[in-house]
Amino acid sequence: MEDLVNEAMRSRSSRKQQQDSSDFKFETPKLMVVGAGGAGCNSINRLAKAGIKGAELIAINTDKLHLTTISESAKKVLIGASITRGLGAGGYPEIGAKAAEVSREALEKMFDGADLVFLTAGMGGGTGTGSAPILAEIAKKQGAIVISIVTYPFALERARLEKADQGLEALKAQADTIIVIDNNRLVEIVPSLPIDKAFNVADEIIARAVRGIAETITTPSLINLDFADVRAVMSNGGVSMIAVGEAKGTNRAEEVVNNTLHHALLDVDYTGATGVLLHITGGPDMTLG
Repeated sequence: MEDLVNEAMRSRSSRKQQQDSSDFKFETPKLMVVGAGGAGCNSINRLAKAGIKGAELIAINTDKLHLTTISESAKKVLIGASITRGLGAGGYPEIGAKAAEVSREALEKMFDGADLVFLTAGMGGGTGTGSAPILAEIAKKQGAIVISIVTYPFALERARLEKADQGLEALKAQADTIIVIDNNRLVEIVPSLPIDKAFNVADEIIARAVRGIAETITTPSLINLDFADVRAVMSNGGVSMIAVGEAKGTNRAEEVVNNTLHHALLDVDYTGATGVLLHITGGPDMTLG
């Protein structure tokens, strides 16, 4: 009898430990980084090479051949195959939009369960410009916060400017937050770089932005920010700006904030901002004083 009682007590204790353990299992927010169109997919490639923790990388395009150039670490999604036959949107945003619409069911499944979606695209082309607003709308309906990081064409790309403006207006109506990287500002920062190198600078800024926010959420910090903090700032944030800065030396913490606030891409008066996310990374010798 005593053996039976002891066995019952051990079984009860084991169940209690399992229950207590399950009470402390917290789900990590599901993060996605989605690149739409040629420029968006190129950004996904750069992110894949740089490495990013805690986020799924997804490349979406109407151009089947371009998808073959994307890193194997990213999921590749061909949309609108029945319309474009995998040959691209030809620079027509309306075709990019139709491609996303006919693939809506598959996209709804893809975004299912996502908490935060970074959507990157180049404004002014076909697939990215046309599909981005629809992708944002679908992701939001699935319950995700949508942060769009898009590039704006060079002034010399006159044929793309009107399309870009129309695409931005459509995207504003769907995304929670839009960060616009103006390629014309890039020219001012790196005027002597060849155009392909300048595009790499834009991709690097996008990669830093995504990595910074994603790792803020998924990596514990000394002064911790969580998904609720990001949601509070980014939900219905509207048009936003992003900047990065670096500094070294004894006053590096103060200098890096100053460098960031005066970054050449930050061509706005930030004094009226309703929210700010500040992510600082430093070595083990960084102090609060």
